[in-house]
Amino acid sequence: MTDAFTGFTRTKYCGEFRDSDAGSAAAVCGWVQRRRDLGGLIFIDLRDRGGVLQLAFDDGTARDVFEKAQSLRSEFVVAARGKIRERSAKNAEIPTGSVELEVAELYVFAESETPPFEVAEDSGVNDALRLKYRWLDLRRPDMQRNLILRHRVAKITRDFFDENGFLEIETPYLTKSTPEGARDYLVPSRVHPGEFYALPQSPQQYKQLLMLAGLDRYFQIARCFRDEDLRADRQPEFTQIDVEMSFVTEEDVIALNERFLERVFREVLGEELALPLPRITYREAMDKYGSDKPDLRFGLEFRDITDIAKTCGFKVFADAAATGAVKLISIPGSADKLTRKQVDSLAEYAKTVGAKGLAWTRVTGDGASSSYSKFLTDAENALILRRAEAVENSVVLIVADASEKACATALGAVRCEAARRLGLVKPSDRALLWVTEFPMFEYSEEEDRYVATHHPFTAPLGGDADKLESDKASCRAKAYDIVMNGVELGGGSIRISDPETQSAAFRALGFTEEAANGQFGHLINAFRFGAPPHGGIAYGLDRLVMLLAGADSIRDVIAFPKVQNASELMLGSPSAVDEKQLSELGIRV
Repeated sequence: MTDAFTGFTRTKYCGEFRDSDAGSAAAVCGWVQRRRDLGGLIFIDLRDRGGVLQLAFDDGTARDVFEKAQSLRSEFVVAARGKIRERSAKNAEIPTGSVELEVAELYVFAESETPPFEVAEDSGVNDALRLKYRWLDLRRPDMQRNLILRHRVAKITRDFFDENGFLEIETPYLTKSTPEGARDYLVPSRVHPGEFYALPQSPQQYKQLLMLAGLDRYFQIARCFRDEDLRADRQPEFTQIDVEMSFVTEEDVIALNERFLERVFREVLGEELALPLPRITYREAMDKYGSDKPDLRFGLEFRDITDIAKTCGFKVFADAAATGAVKLISIPGSADKLTRKQVDSLAEYAKTVGAKGLAWTRVTGDGASSSYSKFLTDAENALILRRAEAVENSVVLIVADASEKACATALGAVRCEAARRLGLVKPSDRALLWVTEFPMFEYSEEEDRYVATHHPFTAPLGGDADKLESDKASCRAKAYDIVMNGVELGGGSIRISDPETQSAAFRALGFTEEAANGQFGHLINAFRFGAPPHGGIAYGLDRLVMLLAGADSIRDVIAFPKVQNASELMLGSPSAVDEKQLSELGIRV
């Protein structure tokens, strides 16, 4: 910084100047977006996190300042002082488009090499390059808006829960590994050779213990870690809005959190949520949409034709119906948009999501054409089309599978893909709902046993408590997820709060008493000293902000995300460490 710059004070961010500022002195600083040299006239678009302001240099500018302006290039870091004036050529596309800064003083803090990509909105650069040069990528206005929005959501969260009597309490990052859930990230202990901490997958046990401690209402914007495969809405380290409450029912938790979401939508988007939000059970969600996080922005509910298929002459349908299901969706107004080739493309997509195939019928003004009708009687074909309520200019898509869940899941994915390809969803559409009464357990083919659908601390639904060990397949839980546009925003439950039920849940999961006490004895023991009824919820902050921002991936709302293989391209992590560090930890690679 030059001596001449001493005492400089920025007047406003670049994007904050308006017509009312004309005639006033101003000082700004930021990065050069671009320079336009018209000979005796130079314009500089200066960018900071607030937006862009045009700097003007003309025949009234001091010669040394004008020459300095001629040397500026993209991403130079500069400051300027002068007077705000009305622009002769206005730009209605930016908020500051009617004013500019007539520059009297110019300071150059840092020059820049030619950046590997243009620092501009929606630049279309591939993700690998963006993430390698993430500090440049984060200069882009759309990325900065996303991070500012994330800050606002975090601020609203803290304000809302504070106003409702919650205490923000930090829980440890170095904790104990547990066998349930995703893989843990392990941290070796130097002072306990051969032993490891685990980074928390969630603060679940700690927040329950806080309820047992009598702290009553807890929240935390918590960092969590899971060593699992990445997707567009998943990262190895992520952030939860974590909430727990004592002396509550499911209704209490849901009602409070609807008011929280109402606040977020009002203050961030300027939209009003219609409360209460819709609710459907897990069973209904799977039966109608083939997903426990259904997208309700469009219709296309399933129709079940298993009863028709059982007695039909088409072996593919009949065999599937014997043990599983045959289901369809009918898409009105689509036959003129989905050609035979496009339907075949959907059939190929269906195979990638677990379907063995995709049967179809196209109903046009010329009648119905189908991939399966020749195997059925006229009466059976007519019955299927009646069940589908297929009208002219519609397409019927059918999935059959010997597993009812596999059938529903595959058709659910096809339903969403067809809606995407047909443009049935507007970007501004938002559909929120609660999904309730989740199964307490689900069978894992990989582990050949029942595992907890959510986690082993979820309480069974009142009437199903006696099924914990005797009928695990039909035991339901006091669990609820909040879903938006087909994405799970958060999930929660009422927790088990007595040692006998908790021990029964562990037995149902295959734990011996010794193993349960070894892993969770601290919690079981704590229940013996007076546990209040309690429950809560955890939101994925990254997912919530992604949906509010209209982004395609949570990587666009995280400052420094990981890529598909869980590495970070900018710093080059993970990386090897030297032998001395490994030796101190008693580790050999």
